[in-house]
Amino acid sequence: MDILKTVLEMLTAPQLSNLATITLDGKPWTRYVMVKAGDGDRICSAVSLDSRKIEQVENNPEVHITFGVCNPQNDFNKPYVQIQARATVSTSQKDREEYWFDMLDMVFKGPEDPNYAILVMEPYYIEYFMPGEHRPQVWKKE
Repeated sequence: MDILKTVLEMLTAPQLSNLATITLDGKPWTRYVMVKAGDGDRICSAVSLDSRKIEQVENNPEVHITFGVCNPQNDFNKPYVQIQARATVSTSQKDREEYWFDMLDMVFKGPEDPNYAILVMEPYYIEYFMPGEHRPQVWKKE
């Protein structure tokens, strides 16, 4: 199994995920975000330019993404994925349009909204767990 390819295929549609960053005082901070595969091996999420995430990522680009089981009663047979990545912030119109989906209308005025940016995450380590497995399948960037 090509773990990176499988994970990126899981992210062709926006996926509710947990994103962890490191605060300016060195503490972990986690929040829910919607992530989606971007060009190449990139994983993307919408971000407001006035968000704490921007300052945190600029200070320390190391992030952690977790997704898979959102509802244990219905999703327990889904894989569970952990991703370590390095993040940057993009305000390119190409990235903003590529990532855009309708639910973002609740937060932004459209892909041209001046406060709308993309958190671009480049994975370098992935753990992929299937239900019943006690050890993950691992992918590492070479």
